[in-house]
Formats: sequence, C-alpha cells, structure tokens
Amino acid sequence: MSGHSKWANIKNRKAKGDAQRANAFTKIGREIALAVKQGGPSPDSNSRLRDAIANAKASNMPNDNIKRSIDKASGAGGAVNYEEITYEGYGAGGVAMIVETLTDNKTRTVGDLRHFFDKCGGALGNSGCVGFMFNKKGVIVVDSEKLDEDDLMMMAIDAGADDVVTVEGAYEIYTAPNDFSTVREALEKKGLTILSSGIEMIPINTVTPDEGVITKLYKLINMLEENDDVQKVFHNAILPEEEEED
Repeated sequence: MSGHSKWANIKNRKAKGDAQRANAFTKIGREIALAVKQGGPSPDSNSRLRDAIANAKASNMPNDNIKRSIDKASGAGGAVNYEEITYEGYGAGGVAMIVETLTDNKTRTVGDLRHFFDKCGGALGNSGCVGFMFNKKGVIVVDSEKLDEDDLMMMAIDAGADDVVTVEGAYEIYTAPNDFSTVREALEKKGLTILSSGIEMIPINTVTPDEGVITKLYKLINMLEENDDVQKVFHNAILPEEEEED
C-alpha cells in the first residue's frame, strides 16, 4: 500500500464538510438508516451501525443527531428504503472512477450521475468497467502526534491490520474489509485518536492526468460529492493537493 495516501483528500473533504454540514450529515444519516434496517438499532449487536456511528462522531455529528437518526430509522418514520448502488465510469483524461451511492430513487441518481460525467468530459460506464483497477480495503487514519510508528505498527498488526503507512500528520492503517471494524474498535480501546475510517476502494495503479483535464476532474468530483445520493467517490488520479481547495 506504500505510495498511496488519501489523507490530504480527507482533510480537504472535512474542510468542505464544515461549510456544508447539512450535506455531510444527510449522507451519514442515510448510512445509519441502512445499517439499522439491515441489523437493528442496537450498536452492540450491529457492527455496521457501530461503524456508521464512529464515522458520524469523526465528522463531529452531535450525539443528539445520531440518536435521532437511529430512532427515526427504527420507528414508524423509518419507512424510506435506501438502496446501495455502485457506479463506475471514466472522468476526463480516462481517469477511472467509482461512485458509491445510497438512494431511494435509482432512476434519479443514475440520471444525475450521467449528467455530471457528461458535463465534465467523462462518461458513466457499465458495472465492472473499472472495478478491477481497485482493491477494497479498510482504511483507518489516526493522529500521529505523540505516537511512535513502531508502537502503532505493533498495535495495529496485533489487532489484525495488514499495513501501516506514514503520511503528513497521521498514520494510515490498512485492513481487510472483514477485519475493519475489529481493528478500529481495538485501536479505539487503546485510546488512539481516529481522524477518519471507512471501507475504501484503493487504486492498484495511479495515473497523473494532463494539466488540461485537472479542472474538469475537480469539477466532477465536487459535483458528485455535493449530491445527496452519493456517499463516496474514488478515483485513480494523482491530483495536485493545492487544487483540492478550488
């Protein structure tokens, strides 16, 4: 996993989330609703709900909001059925892209996504057209302040992690998808500050787009991330960090 770092992107998404908190909380609320639907309202017996709550807390979602989301999903008002659908396609310059969505209207969602891709010089593709270019991994980002890399490596490996990568201001811990929750919870019990965690699609190989298409790629990523139905966006492009703020 060396050479791949999502932490700069995570930091920038958090910065945008501060300005668009309602959008971020809407996405988390949908994830909580689906988790409750699939495994019930108790995080003690529902690992997916525990993961969703951990994500909510990392995004500074108030506890009252989390509780309301769980109560709504488990009560009479939780009748909305969200469906998980993953879309694949190519951004400008042939950049491979995967878009994970939670939607109650897939006709609306696919129409929106096709419009976004077309408008930004890309194309929505068929299922499987780029998926083989990515590996699914659990990714846990922890604060590196006052934390020795060797000590963390021992903790993470003992908990079942596959690898630890050092990035600016943080460590990225990689796990198999099935081990993600166990590793995250073990690190939480050790008192580590978790900055971000989730199941990610990690590109096997990355590409460096030509300067002429970078603006189109950022435009597409931003349009996708601002859409309520879109939960996560993954791509295999190496983009200049300073451009993320545009």
